[in-house]
Amino acid sequence: MTTTLDQLRRPLGVLRLSLTARCNLACRYCRPENQDPRTLLTRQQRLKLIGVAARSGCRRLRLTGGEPLLAPELAPLIQAVKALDLMEDVAVTSNGVLLDRPLARCLQQAGLDRITISLDGADPQAVRRMGGGNSFDQVLAAVGHAQAVGLPVKINMVVMAHENGDQVIPMAHLCRKLGVELRLIEYMDVGNRNGWQPRQVLTAATMTARIDRRWSLQPVGRQPGSTARRWRYRDGGGFVSTIASISEPFCGDCNRLRVTADGMAYTCLFASQGTDLKPALDPRQPDMVLIRQLRSLWRQRQDRYSEERALRSRQAGLTPRPSPAEMAYIGG
Repeated sequence: MTTTLDQLRRPLGVLRLSLTARCNLACRYCRPENQDPRTLLTRQQRLKLIGVAARSGCRRLRLTGGEPLLAPELAPLIQAVKALDLMEDVAVTSNGVLLDRPLARCLQQAGLDRITISLDGADPQAVRRMGGGNSFDQVLAAVGHAQAVGLPVKINMVVMAHENGDQVIPMAHLCRKLGVELRLIEYMDVGNRNGWQPRQVLTAATMTARIDRRWSLQPVGRQPGSTARRWRYRDGGGFVSTIASISEPFCGDCNRLRVTADGMAYTCLFASQGTDLKPALDPRQPDMVLIRQLRSLWRQRQDRYSEERALRSRQAGLTPRPSPAEMAYIGG
């Protein structure tokens, strides 16, 4: 396996692959598509991409959307990746609405290592307010189904200060009760549809301070290449973590390559332009064509958008950045 480094000496380590841009919810911070791009990658193309990414240094695969449980290919793809021993870790990020017990068992048997489920409030009204419809009970059930078949579960909560900022403590209480780690995500300026404003950001420091006043927290820290900074409950109640792209950027060791459902590669979540991998993913093309393109793309990478965000906002007359790709398309 080759280690591929970018311009800032960051290794390629994680492939985030979107299986669909469609979603069965309409969360306020995401605003997903109602339909997929015209041409989705086939299973053969996805496996080729995953194999080449593995040969270029990737050891972790996260399957995303849209909502990946809408993709019929999900379980067969996981099974194929595991059978070929391409990745050390395969994870899924889902809203959980479609995750019943049979599907949870199917994914676990296919080789899924873990699942992260999104839930933005601790009661039906809060979830509805965030665009999750009437999904609260289904999502809670999904957490139970995943746990019942032995899948490790974490819960993602995107926090908007004036929308669900009041849910931080209730969600911490709920996740302690469920025995799962809560990941509090600062509201990010991804895409153009969500109307992002700085005043809607509740910082990680504010959120953890609130929790610490209720249950004492012990810092654990952030692993290199990880997006999450973790804390341990001193009373043994598990862990809570924050993903603070706005207030505590982690660009310095970001190791993620994102590929959309139609084969566009993005070297940053906030990128405005992607690179089309589809020609190189053609089965008639030898793997070396894709290897060269992927490694060249990564070696040219110098993205550090979040670290530059504050500087850019302070510089008068700076040309606005190009419109970024939408969250549901790029895969979060």
